[in-house]
Amino acid sequence: MDLTELIILLVVAGLCGSIARALAGSSRGGCLVSIALGFIGALIGSKLAMALDLPVVFAITLGGRSYPVVWSIIGASLFVAVLSLLSGRKRL
Repeated sequence: MDLTELIILLVVAGLCGSIARALAGSSRGGCLVSIALGFIGALIGSKLAMALDLPVVFAITLGGRSYPVVWSIIGASLFVAVLSLLSGRKRL
């Protein structure tokens, strides 16, 4: 994987994490948090899809590795929702 692929992967992860945060209703953190959520969401979403025997809906291939965009968004949304529930932050 070269530098260009790494930058594209970080942008895709950031977009996935941002979309997931918006879907889950979270506004904490910035760009680095979104990138981290994108990667964590890809791990959670991929494992969930494999466990439920679901197909890959949309994936981007970079450097010979597949990055599941839809499952990343779903996994990151679930992760953010669980973190919100555990944090116990009150909403007005």
